[in-house]
Amino acid sequence: MSEWGAIRDNLLPIVAIAVFLITYGIIISDKIHRMVAAFAGAGLILLFGILDQEQALAAIDFNTIGLLTGMMIIVGLTRRTGVFEYLSIKAARFAKGDPWLLMLALAFITALASALLDNVTTVLLMVPVTLSITRELDLNPIPYLITQIIASNIGGTSTLIGDPPNIMIGSAVGLGFTDFVSNLIIPVIITFIVTLWILRIIYRRELVISESQKLKVLAFKEQEAIKDYLLLKKSLLVLGLTILGFILGQAWHLESATIALSGATLLLLITGEEPEDILLAIEWPTIFFFIGLFVLVGGLEQVGVIEWIAQRALTVTAGALLPTTMTILWLSAIASAFVDNIPFTATMIPLIQKMGELGGITNLEPLWWALSLGACLGGNGTLIGASANVIVAGMAEKQGVIITFRQFFKVGFPLMIISIIISTVYLYFVYFF
Repeated sequence: MSEWGAIRDNLLPIVAIAVFLITYGIIISDKIHRMVAAFAGAGLILLFGILDQEQALAAIDFNTIGLLTGMMIIVGLTRRTGVFEYLSIKAARFAKGDPWLLMLALAFITALASALLDNVTTVLLMVPVTLSITRELDLNPIPYLITQIIASNIGGTSTLIGDPPNIMIGSAVGLGFTDFVSNLIIPVIITFIVTLWILRIIYRRELVISESQKLKVLAFKEQEAIKDYLLLKKSLLVLGLTILGFILGQAWHLESATIALSGATLLLLITGEEPEDILLAIEWPTIFFFIGLFVLVGGLEQVGVIEWIAQRALTVTAGALLPTTMTILWLSAIASAFVDNIPFTATMIPLIQKMGELGGITNLEPLWWALSLGACLGGNGTLIGASANVIVAGMAEKQGVIITFRQFFKVGFPLMIISIIISTVYLYFVYFF
C-alpha cells in the first residue's frame, strides 16, 4: 500500500465522524430541513469515498423503507373514508372531552397496538386520529404526539414483532414471542406507568379546555364522519389481512416490507384508485431522510467506528456478566438515541455471541434483554432515535405542526434515562440478586 493510501485510510474514520457530527448538528439546529441535511451528509460520504454507490445502497435498510411506503399507501387510502375522524370523535366522546383522559387513552391504545403490530405501523394509524381530535378540541397537538412517540417505543419493546431490534435479536438467537413477553413485560409496564405520570406533570398546564369545548365535542355524531362505506370495507379488509400477515410473517419467513407492500398493492387493485393520487399520501421527505441516515451510519460502519465503540465497551468489562450486561444496556440506550438502532443492534449481536464463545459464558440471556431494552427504549432519547419518531414528525409537519429536535429532546431524553434506570434495577434483581 502506498504512503498516500495509508494516510487516506487513517483519515477516513475522522472524516466519517466529522460528516456525521456536522450533519447531526445541522439537524439539531432545525435551521435546515432534516431530509436536506441527511442527504447532504450522505452525499459527502460518497464524495469522500468512504462508501461507493453499491456500498451506499447496501447500507440502506430496504425492509424499513418498504414497510413505511406500503403502510403509508394503505393509511392514505383508508384516511379517505373518514374512519380516522370517526375514531377521533369516538375517543373524544369516550373521554368526555377531558384532555388528560384523552392523552391517557391514546397512549394506551398506541402502546398496546405497538406491541401487537409494530410501532411504525401503529403511529401511521394513530397520528391522523390524534391530529383530528386535537383540532376538534382546539388543543395543542404536540404534547399528544410526543406522548404517542414515547408510548409507541415503550409498547414495541415488549414483544418480538414490536420493534426491529427485537426481530433481529429473536432471529439471531432463536428467541420466540413468549420469550420476549415473559422477560420484558414487567419493565415495560412499570416504565409506561411512570412515563405517563411524568408526562401529566410536564403538560398539566396545556391539558385544559373550557366546558363549552367539551360540550361541543359531545354534540358531534361520529357516524356522520364516514364518507365512503364501500372504500371503508375494502380498506379495513386489507388492513386486517396486513396485520394478520405481520403476526404470522415470522412463521412464513416473510419480511414486514413484503407484507406491507403486498397489502398496499392489493388495496390499489381492489379500489381502482389512480396511483398518482395515492402516491401523494406518502411522506417522501421522511422516506428520503431515512435513506440519507442509513448511508451516514453505513459510513460509520464501513470505517469501523460503531464496532470500535462496541468492542471498547465490552473490553472494559473484562467479560464479567454483571458489568457487561449493564454496559450493553446503557451503551445501547445512548447510542440508539443518536444512531439508528438497527445497524447498532446488527453490530452488537455477533459481538455478544463471540464474547460468549471466548469468555465461556453459558447464559447470555441477560445480555440479550439488555440489548433489547437499551436499543428499543433508547429510541425515545431524540427525535431521530427511532423510525416511529421520524414518521410522527413527518406526518405532523405535513399538517403544519412542527416538532423541533430540541423540543422533543427536552422531554424525551430525561424520560429515556428514567426508563433505562428502571431497566437497570429490573435486570439486576431478576438476574443477579
